[in-house]
Amino acid sequence: MNLTGELLIGQQAVKGTHGTIKAVNPATGETLSPEFSGGTPQDARRACELAWSAFDSYRETSLAARADFLEAIAAEIEALGDALVERAVAESGLPEGRIQGERGRTCGQLRLFARTVRAGEWLDVRIDPALPDRQPLPRVDLRQRHIALGPVAVFGASNFPLAFSVAGGDTASALAAGCPVVVKAHPAHPGTCEMVGRAIQRAVAKCGLPEGVFSMLHDAGFEVGQALVGDPRIKAGGFTGSRKGGLALLGIAQNRPEPIPFYAEMSSINPVFLMPAALEARGKALGEAFVGSLNMGAGQFCTNPGLVIGIRGAGLDAFVEAAAEALKGSQAQTMLSPGIHDAYVRGVATLAESDKVREVARGLPGDGPNRCQSALFVATGEDVVADEALQAEVFGASSLIVSCRDAAEVKRVAEALEGQLTATLQMDEGDLEAARALLPTLERKAGRVMANGWPTGVEVCDAMVHGGPYPATSDARSTSVGTAAIFRFLRPVCYQDLPDALRPEAVKEGNPLSLKRLVDGQRES
Repeated sequence: MNLTGELLIGQQAVKGTHGTIKAVNPATGETLSPEFSGGTPQDARRACELAWSAFDSYRETSLAARADFLEAIAAEIEALGDALVERAVAESGLPEGRIQGERGRTCGQLRLFARTVRAGEWLDVRIDPALPDRQPLPRVDLRQRHIALGPVAVFGASNFPLAFSVAGGDTASALAAGCPVVVKAHPAHPGTCEMVGRAIQRAVAKCGLPEGVFSMLHDAGFEVGQALVGDPRIKAGGFTGSRKGGLALLGIAQNRPEPIPFYAEMSSINPVFLMPAALEARGKALGEAFVGSLNMGAGQFCTNPGLVIGIRGAGLDAFVEAAAEALKGSQAQTMLSPGIHDAYVRGVATLAESDKVREVARGLPGDGPNRCQSALFVATGEDVVADEALQAEVFGASSLIVSCRDAAEVKRVAEALEGQLTATLQMDEGDLEAARALLPTLERKAGRVMANGWPTGVEVCDAMVHGGPYPATSDARSTSVGTAAIFRFLRPVCYQDLPDALRPEAVKEGNPLSLKRLVDGQRES
């Protein structure tokens, strides 16, 4: 595919006029062709205008037509073949196998949302028929369904150039809900974004949908992203990235004349609690497995285990020794961009320079640019509770082991933590009571609580929650992964005494869509 570096506004490809973006191969430092043109606030307004003009038509497409569209996007992405994988590898430094897996996840979640749309349960239809003879007062006819919020601004993530980017979970769930989408492409992988963006463009055209259903803009600074969130036609936003960037956009969303929901995934260190019986029985094995999770993808996962908490003793000593030994032999991996690498180096240096932290081990140094040299540190529970700076996320393969005096101090550490995407219990049968005492705290602190696994894996399915209390996300009531993500972009509408001819299909008499509706308190079969 011939990349042009253009903005994709509706069905048009438009040359940007505000600055340029140059992709860099982080593994080699090589600048990649072509140059990409940055957009302007005027470009953002044009994309939003098209999205708004498409909204009322697109949100009332049939369930089958919308599902077909999501499946068409997946087919168009797959049709890009090896060229997409090669470009994503070049722009991210990620290995080919990882990109192939991510492409499969991206297409899989599009098809999963297609299945969800066809089933229609997300409409959550509730009908309370009129009761004209009810005493002392009659009841009117009331019918409820969920409708799309409106056009959504989506910000592509750096660490998943496919699965959390142009056609990623935010886009898929917004389109599934009936919302047109305007994507702000990530500057670290603009070529990958263009390829996927053009695939969505083709799917829009093949499915005969209004062109404003999808647009994609490049931004050489911050103006386009800010203009998108501030545009009155945008009704929600989805973001995965830094806390600084997420909070800046959240502020715009909240301070508009009409505030909108802005779903930002921002910061998480994903604590792992090593329970006493598990440590005693398998401290060494846990240490080795932990390093495997820590080093996965150079630690550039939202769910990387950045904090490990245990009670000091022989078991924790065995864990630390095994983890240190495994880390010392780990190869340095390429990070996603020079900027991410620089931030990682600064974060590790801050920990190493702290008088409250002891360095345990470093991985092997890299022999090329932007290599992540893994790092492992230890601090006491008392110091972690007293110093919030020790909880700061270091995005990459760095982790802090927290040595606690007793179970009470473990609980104090847990209570002192910020909101998290995940919390993990490494436990054996003898730890059940201790885990039960800790569980209420972990439920309050994290969106996903797991046992005897490692957090660096997010299954795309119906039950998954990828969210959590602030600052893991800006809204703990939602998830950005799994089919429940669709509810971020919906709102309920109640219809009172409308004649059947005016009622939407979902709430009509006779149930023409064959939905499982709640009618007078009973679920239709």
